[in-house]
Amino acid sequence: MAMTDAAVTHVAKTLIGEAVTAFNNANAYIGVGDSTDAFDATDTDLQAPTNVFRKAMEPGYPSRSGDILTFRSLFSTSQANFDWEEWAVFNASSSGTMLNRKVETIGTKTSAESWQLTVDITVNNP
Repeated sequence: MAMTDAAVTHVAKTLIGEAVTAFNNANAYIGVGDSTDAFDATDTDLQAPTNVFRKAMEPGYPSRSGDILTFRSLFSTSQANFDWEEWAVFNASSSGTMLNRKVETIGTKTSAESWQLTVDITVNNP
């Protein structure tokens, strides 16, 4: 899964010591939406116009094991009750930097269920 252009710039800033907001437990969110618009590296947010929701990390996330970063959020029965067609990782509850965006049909979440979404990102040299 490709990173967004904004995420690439974020990494470049980090490498030379410019101030950035970390993708840590205090700042990281997984966002879900119902748009099926294709991914574009210039995306800066989920593409759904109304059915979008960002959820903070569970305790202990994100985590790292070797070159795999794991982000995990738990969406309660009252949160994000719509078709999940896209998701992304962010470093803020609104705005901020979108690390990536994946368009895929996950299913329709209802108020009868809590859903946990786990995102594993492998950092490697292609």
